[in-house]
Amino acid sequence: MLFLVAALLLLGVVLGSVAHAPLSFTLVAAAVIGVWLTVFALRERGARRRHHSAH
Repeated sequence: MLFLVAALLLLGVVLGSVAHAPLSFTLVAAAVIGVWLTVFALRERGARRRHHSAH
């Protein structure tokens, strides 16, 4: 429960700072995070497929 409260507090701080950032910076940061998450998801999917085929 404490983790959830801390996560929501951090989300509020991040959203508050994004509201004051220029739109171009916000869009670039969102694109970078999106690419990072996509690469992470593809690597995880590849690792899972390799792990299952080995067993």
